[in-house]
Amino acid sequence: MIGKTIDKIKVGDKAEFAKTISESDVYLYAGISGDQNPAHINESYARETFFKTRIAHGMLCAGLISAVLGNRLPGYGTIYIRQELNFLAPVLIGDTVTAQVEVIEIVSAKNRVRLKTDCFNQDGLQIIGGEATVSPPKKPV
Repeated sequence: MIGKTIDKIKVGDKAEFAKTISESDVYLYAGISGDQNPAHINESYARETFFKTRIAHGMLCAGLISAVLGNRLPGYGTIYIRQELNFLAPVLIGDTVTAQVEVIEIVSAKNRVRLKTDCFNQDGLQIIGGEATVSPPKKPV
């Protein structure tokens, strides 16, 4: 794969990545991140919460945005600079999350790209909304 340099990116360019969130993903993320919140890993506890079952970590799902930025648009060699996130709905184990990015601004002089970053579940429900700023590779990687 080749990362897009700023001269190859246009406002309106889009890319996405989808993944079904498994129980293993939740447990592995809990171990890697250290976030052992029982809302994610303890079904008995989670049944008593507002959601009535375990939910995936919000940051696990937000990480799919990083997958799009680092692998698809702009792609390999991209440096993540800033991310704003709004968590809008829970993700349940077994949900398929699609992360979508869209270029909304290009600042060529600073080699920066601002993107709309959203995630949706398999029913089209928006679960995350936000914006990111990245620095695309200066030469194809």
